[in-house]
Amino acid sequence: MPTLSPTRKVAVVTGAGSGIGKATALALVGDGWHVALAGRRLAMLEEVRQAAQDQYEAADRVLCVPTDVTDAAAVQQLFAQTVAQWGRVDLLFNNAGRGNPPGSFLDWSAADWQDVVNTNLNGMFYCLQQAFRVMRDQSPQGGRIINNGSISAHAPRPNSAAYTATKHAVMGLTKTASLDGRAWNIAVGQIDVGNAVTELAERMAKGVPQANGTIAVEPMIDTHTVARSVLYMANLPLEANVLFHTVMATKMPFVGRG
Repeated sequence: MPTLSPTRKVAVVTGAGSGIGKATALALVGDGWHVALAGRRLAMLEEVRQAAQDQYEAADRVLCVPTDVTDAAAVQQLFAQTVAQWGRVDLLFNNAGRGNPPGSFLDWSAADWQDVVNTNLNGMFYCLQQAFRVMRDQSPQGGRIINNGSISAHAPRPNSAAYTATKHAVMGLTKTASLDGRAWNIAVGQIDVGNAVTELAERMAKGVPQANGTIAVEPMIDTHTVARSVLYMANLPLEANVLFHTVMATKMPFVGRG
Protein backbone atom coordinates (compact mmCIF):
# COMPACT_ATOMS: atom_id res chain seq x y z
CA MET A 1 0.00 0.00 0.00
CA PRO A 2 1.14 3.60 -0.53
CA THR A 3 3.22 5.33 2.11
CA LEU A 4 1.54 8.49 3.33
CA SER A 5 2.91 11.53 5.08
CA PRO A 6 2.19 11.21 8.82
CA THR A 7 0.88 14.78 8.77
CA ARG A 8 -2.33 13.53 7.09
CA LYS A 9 -4.69 11.65 9.39
CA VAL A 10 -7.38 9.45 7.83
CA ALA A 11 -10.50 8.22 9.62
CA VAL A 12 -13.45 6.00 8.77
CA VAL A 13 -16.65 6.74 10.69
CA THR A 14 -19.60 4.35 10.43
CA GLY A 15 -23.12 5.45 11.22
CA ALA A 16 -21.89 8.87 10.15
CA GLY A 17 -25.14 10.31 8.85
CA SER A 18 -26.64 11.28 12.18
CA GLY A 19 -26.24 11.43 15.94
CA ILE A 20 -22.90 10.57 17.51
CA GLY A 21 -21.41 9.53 14.17
CA LYS A 22 -22.21 12.86 12.55
CA ALA A 23 -20.97 14.89 15.52
CA THR A 24 -17.75 12.88 15.68
CA ALA A 25 -17.11 13.07 11.94
CA LEU A 26 -17.42 16.86 12.04
CA ALA A 27 -15.19 17.08 15.12
CA LEU A 28 -12.53 15.05 13.30
CA VAL A 29 -12.80 17.25 10.21
CA GLY A 30 -12.47 20.32 12.41
CA ASP A 31 -9.31 18.82 13.88
CA GLY A 32 -7.75 18.39 10.44
CA TRP A 33 -8.61 14.76 9.72
CA HIS A 34 -9.63 13.33 6.35
CA VAL A 35 -12.86 11.43 7.02
CA ALA A 36 -14.68 8.71 5.10
CA LEU A 37 -18.37 8.79 6.03
CA ALA A 38 -20.15 5.45 6.00
CA GLY A 39 -23.91 5.01 6.34
CA ARG A 40 -26.86 3.48 4.54
CA ARG A 41 -28.34 6.74 3.21
CA LEU A 42 -26.23 8.79 0.83
CA ALA A 43 -28.36 11.91 1.25
CA MET A 44 -27.59 12.06 4.97
CA LEU A 45 -23.87 11.59 4.34
CA GLU A 46 -23.95 14.41 1.81
CA GLU A 47 -25.55 16.66 4.43
CA VAL A 48 -22.61 15.96 6.75
CA ARG A 49 -20.19 16.71 3.93
CA GLN A 50 -21.97 20.01 3.33
CA ALA A 51 -21.77 20.81 7.05
CA ALA A 52 -18.02 20.18 6.87
CA GLN A 53 -17.83 22.66 4.02
CA ASP A 54 -20.00 25.25 5.78
CA GLN A 55 -18.12 25.02 9.08
CA TYR A 56 -14.55 24.36 7.95
CA GLU A 57 -14.42 24.76 4.15
CA ALA A 58 -13.27 21.16 4.15
CA ALA A 59 -15.53 19.25 1.76
CA ASP A 60 -12.38 18.03 0.00
CA ARG A 61 -11.44 16.15 3.19
CA VAL A 62 -14.73 14.23 3.31
CA LEU A 63 -15.56 11.08 1.33
CA CYS A 64 -19.14 9.75 1.28
CA VAL A 65 -19.40 5.97 0.92
CA PRO A 66 -22.91 4.50 1.23
CA THR A 67 -22.40 1.34 3.26
CA ASP A 68 -24.56 -1.28 4.94
CA VAL A 69 -22.26 -2.65 7.64
CA THR A 70 -24.19 -5.92 7.74
CA ASP A 71 -22.85 -6.63 4.23
CA ALA A 72 -19.24 -7.82 4.50
CA ALA A 73 -18.56 -7.07 0.83
CA ALA A 74 -19.84 -3.51 1.23
CA VAL A 75 -17.56 -3.01 4.23
CA GLN A 76 -14.59 -4.27 2.23
CA GLN A 77 -15.45 -1.76 -0.49
CA LEU A 78 -15.67 1.05 2.09
CA PHE A 79 -12.09 0.49 3.16
CA ALA A 80 -10.88 -0.06 -0.41
CA GLN A 81 -12.35 3.29 -1.47
CA THR A 82 -10.84 5.07 1.52
CA VAL A 83 -7.38 3.67 0.81
CA ALA A 84 -7.73 4.46 -2.89
CA GLN A 85 -8.61 8.05 -2.00
CA TRP A 86 -6.11 8.79 0.77
CA GLY A 87 -3.65 5.91 0.94
CA ARG A 88 -4.28 4.60 4.46
CA VAL A 89 -6.60 4.41 7.48
CA ASP A 90 -5.41 5.73 10.85
CA LEU A 91 -8.71 5.53 12.73
CA LEU A 92 -11.93 3.56 12.62
CA PHE A 93 -14.78 4.88 14.74
CA ASN A 94 -16.87 1.71 14.74
CA ASN A 95 -20.13 3.45 15.55
CA ALA A 96 -22.99 2.05 13.46
CA GLY A 97 -25.69 0.45 15.57
CA ARG A 98 -29.39 0.01 16.12
CA GLY A 99 -31.69 -0.23 19.11
CA ASN A 100 -33.82 -2.96 20.59
CA PRO A 101 -36.92 -4.28 18.77
CA PRO A 102 -40.13 -2.85 20.22
CA GLY A 103 -42.22 -4.66 22.79
CA SER A 104 -41.46 -7.66 24.95
CA PHE A 105 -38.76 -10.06 23.83
CA LEU A 106 -41.36 -12.79 24.26
CA ASP A 107 -43.03 -11.44 21.13
CA TRP A 108 -39.96 -10.94 18.92
CA SER A 109 -39.46 -12.94 15.78
CA ALA A 110 -36.15 -14.55 14.89
CA ALA A 111 -35.67 -11.76 12.35
CA ASP A 112 -36.14 -9.10 15.05
CA TRP A 113 -33.30 -10.64 17.05
CA GLN A 114 -31.06 -11.20 14.03
CA ASP A 115 -31.46 -7.62 12.76
CA VAL A 116 -29.90 -6.27 15.97
CA VAL A 117 -27.14 -8.90 16.05
CA ASN A 118 -26.31 -8.32 12.37
CA THR A 119 -25.80 -4.59 12.85
CA ASN A 120 -24.44 -4.26 16.38
CA LEU A 121 -22.13 -7.27 16.40
CA ASN A 122 -21.59 -8.70 12.92
CA GLY A 123 -21.29 -5.27 11.31
CA MET A 124 -18.86 -4.13 13.95
CA PHE A 125 -16.75 -7.25 13.40
CA TYR A 126 -16.69 -6.80 9.60
CA CYS A 127 -15.47 -3.20 10.01
CA LEU A 128 -12.88 -4.14 12.61
CA GLN A 129 -11.59 -6.98 10.43
CA GLN A 130 -11.14 -4.73 7.40
CA ALA A 131 -9.50 -2.02 9.50
CA PHE A 132 -7.04 -4.56 10.91
CA ARG A 133 -6.11 -5.75 7.42
CA VAL A 134 -5.46 -2.21 6.18
CA MET A 135 -3.60 -1.10 9.30
CA ARG A 136 -1.45 -4.24 9.33
CA ASP A 137 -0.35 -3.79 5.72
CA GLN A 138 0.11 -0.02 5.46
CA SER A 139 3.29 1.97 6.06
CA PRO A 140 3.73 3.33 8.66
CA GLN A 141 2.01 0.32 10.17
CA GLY A 142 -0.78 0.55 12.73
CA GLY A 143 -3.74 2.66 13.68
CA ARG A 144 -6.56 2.98 16.19
CA ILE A 145 -10.05 1.51 16.44
CA ILE A 146 -12.70 2.91 18.76
CA ASN A 147 -15.78 0.73 19.18
CA ASN A 148 -19.02 2.35 20.29
CA GLY A 149 -20.17 0.20 23.16
CA SER A 150 -22.82 1.51 25.54
CA ILE A 151 -23.72 1.78 29.18
CA SER A 152 -25.62 -1.39 28.23
CA ALA A 153 -22.26 -3.12 27.82
CA HIS A 154 -22.13 -3.00 31.62
CA ALA A 155 -25.75 -3.02 32.84
CA PRO A 156 -29.08 -3.73 31.12
CA ARG A 157 -32.29 -1.80 30.99
CA PRO A 158 -35.60 -3.65 31.39
CA ASN A 159 -36.54 -5.62 28.27
CA SER A 160 -33.33 -4.94 26.33
CA ALA A 161 -32.09 -8.46 25.63
CA ALA A 162 -30.95 -7.95 22.03
CA TYR A 163 -29.27 -4.59 22.48
CA THR A 164 -27.66 -5.50 25.79
CA ALA A 165 -26.45 -8.89 24.57
CA THR A 166 -24.79 -7.35 21.52
CA LYS A 167 -23.17 -4.58 23.55
CA HIS A 168 -21.78 -7.11 26.03
CA ALA A 169 -20.40 -8.95 23.00
CA VAL A 170 -18.81 -5.74 21.73
CA MET A 171 -16.93 -5.50 25.02
CA GLY A 172 -15.48 -8.96 24.40
CA LEU A 173 -14.61 -7.97 20.84
CA THR A 174 -12.84 -4.85 22.10
CA LYS A 175 -10.76 -6.77 24.63
CA THR A 176 -9.80 -9.49 22.15
CA ALA A 177 -8.96 -7.05 19.37
CA SER A 178 -6.92 -4.94 21.77
CA LEU A 179 -4.83 -8.00 22.54
CA ASP A 180 -4.53 -9.15 18.93
CA GLY A 181 -3.70 -5.64 17.71
CA ARG A 182 -0.45 -5.49 19.66
CA ALA A 183 1.36 -7.44 16.94
CA TRP A 184 0.67 -4.71 14.34
CA ASN A 185 0.69 -1.53 16.43
CA ILE A 186 -3.12 -1.32 16.41
CA ALA A 187 -4.72 0.20 19.50
CA VAL A 188 -8.32 -0.82 20.17
CA GLY A 189 -10.58 0.84 22.73
CA GLN A 190 -14.25 1.40 23.46
CA ILE A 191 -16.43 4.37 24.34
CA ASP A 192 -19.53 3.68 26.42
CA VAL A 193 -22.10 6.44 26.12
CA GLY A 194 -24.94 7.12 28.50
CA ASN A 195 -27.94 9.08 27.25
CA ALA A 196 -26.64 11.20 24.38
CA VAL A 197 -29.33 13.13 22.53
CA THR A 198 -29.78 10.96 19.42
CA GLU A 199 -32.68 9.45 17.54
CA LEU A 200 -31.85 6.15 19.24
CA ALA A 201 -32.05 7.62 22.76
CA GLU A 202 -34.64 10.38 22.40
CA ARG A 203 -37.21 8.32 24.30
CA MET A 204 -35.16 8.88 27.48
CA ALA A 205 -36.38 12.47 27.60
CA LYS A 206 -40.01 11.28 27.51
CA GLY A 207 -39.75 8.68 30.27
CA VAL A 208 -38.46 5.11 30.16
CA PRO A 209 -38.99 2.02 32.35
CA GLN A 210 -36.70 1.69 35.36
CA ALA A 211 -35.56 -1.46 37.16
CA ASN A 212 -38.02 -0.83 39.98
CA GLY A 213 -40.98 -0.75 37.60
CA THR A 214 -41.45 3.02 37.50
CA ILE A 215 -41.25 5.31 34.46
CA ALA A 216 -38.75 8.16 34.71
CA VAL A 217 -37.43 10.96 32.52
CA GLU A 218 -33.64 10.72 32.36
CA PRO A 219 -30.98 13.44 31.92
CA MET A 220 -29.27 13.68 28.53
CA ILE A 221 -25.97 14.97 27.13
CA ASP A 222 -25.19 16.57 23.79
CA THR A 223 -23.59 14.47 21.04
CA HIS A 224 -20.80 17.04 20.78
CA THR A 225 -19.71 16.08 24.30
CA VAL A 226 -19.31 12.51 23.10
CA ALA A 227 -17.48 13.67 19.99
CA ARG A 228 -14.90 15.47 22.13
CA SER A 229 -14.26 12.24 24.03
CA VAL A 230 -13.76 10.31 20.79
CA LEU A 231 -11.43 13.02 19.51
CA TYR A 232 -9.34 12.78 22.68
CA MET A 233 -9.01 9.02 22.27
CA ALA A 234 -8.26 9.37 18.54
CA ASN A 235 -5.39 11.77 19.07
CA LEU A 236 -3.45 9.72 21.60
CA PRO A 237 -0.08 8.40 20.44
CA LEU A 238 -0.30 4.73 19.47
CA GLU A 239 1.80 3.67 22.45
CA ALA A 240 -1.14 4.77 24.66
CA ASN A 241 -4.69 3.43 24.66
CA VAL A 242 -7.94 4.16 26.46
CA LEU A 243 -9.35 0.64 26.69
CA PHE A 244 -12.73 1.75 28.10
CA HIS A 245 -14.06 5.29 28.36
CA THR A 246 -17.49 6.07 29.85
CA VAL A 247 -19.14 9.41 29.15
CA MET A 248 -22.65 9.85 30.50
CA ALA A 249 -25.20 12.28 31.84
CA THR A 250 -24.03 13.01 35.38
CA LYS A 251 -27.41 12.28 36.97
CA MET A 252 -28.58 9.35 34.87
CA PRO A 253 -29.56 6.22 36.86
CA PHE A 254 -26.56 4.02 36.14
CA VAL A 255 -24.59 3.77 39.38
CA GLY A 256 -26.35 3.30 42.71
CA ARG A 257 -29.63 1.66 43.60
CA GLY A 258 -33.13 2.31 42.31
